[in-house]
Amino acid sequence: MCMCHGIYHPDHDIVPSRYVTRVGEIEVIVLSDGAIPVPAAGLGTNIEPEERDAALRGHFLPDIVDWGLNVIVVRSGGRTILIDSGVGEEMPESTRTGRLALRLKAAGIAIGSITDVIITHIHMDHIGGLLDERLRSEMRPDVRVHVSHTDIDFFGAPDFSNNTFGGLQEIIRSSSRHFLDAYQSELHPFDKEFQVAPGVVVTRTGGHTPGHSVVRISSQGQRLTFAGDALVPLGVECPEWQNAFDHEPEEATRVRVSLLKEAAATGELFMASHLSFPALGRVAVNGNAFRYVPATWGY
Repeated sequence: MCMCHGIYHPDHDIVPSRYVTRVGEIEVIVLSDGAIPVPAAGLGTNIEPEERDAALRGHFLPDIVDWGLNVIVVRSGGRTILIDSGVGEEMPESTRTGRLALRLKAAGIAIGSITDVIITHIHMDHIGGLLDERLRSEMRPDVRVHVSHTDIDFFGAPDFSNNTFGGLQEIIRSSSRHFLDAYQSELHPFDKEFQVAPGVVVTRTGGHTPGHSVVRISSQGQRLTFAGDALVPLGVECPEWQNAFDHEPEEATRVRVSLLKEAAATGELFMASHLSFPALGRVAVNGNAFRYVPATWGY
């Protein structure tokens, strides 16, 4: 944040909050909606705390881990696509979030130019921005919101009996209800897979939520996968770790490993919602393990 002569300017950032890259002919803009602090106990819920803590120390991570809130805007075939929307005002105690409307404008992206929104899954830190009046009030009336049928059905009456969700069940429940009510007429549900624009395909994977989806972007032989919450911090290095926010932990592990194998085989750009901004990297195989290699920053 910038303090000039003691005056706070919320639309100015010292820390970078946008990054532009290309996948063939498709422009991809990564935006940060800030970060939420998550206790390390929410990671590796299926392993011994000593093993988890040792891995965290080995990666210089503290007991409270910042989970980035990465959002991307994709331009392809005359369409401008927002993928996820951050937390908005759904977690008021998180003071470093809810920046999306400001950062879209700072990046020169008119909110009214957004033709489509892809929601990877219906959790508050992915739908909250759409509920923020700073963004909602400027959305075009014919915007198309793509989300899986499975998640729509599940979050119509969610069952949280199998997990604690870090004590956030009520926020997840209330925000999903608000989202489904607010965007009822704009929803464009898909079943397994849907091409939103040339080279931009959303695919349901399940796992993290029953209808969790990933977005694959491809053009001129280049590829990028936006993996949503299929993996979180240390998810590449420790893919067997389950976390407190997976609805179907065993399926989430299977999905995660499958995506990592695919990314390692193709050498494509790979990113996820909660990795450190700008979260663009590649997955390499290191013996029997995976390794995350951050992409070279494009100056």
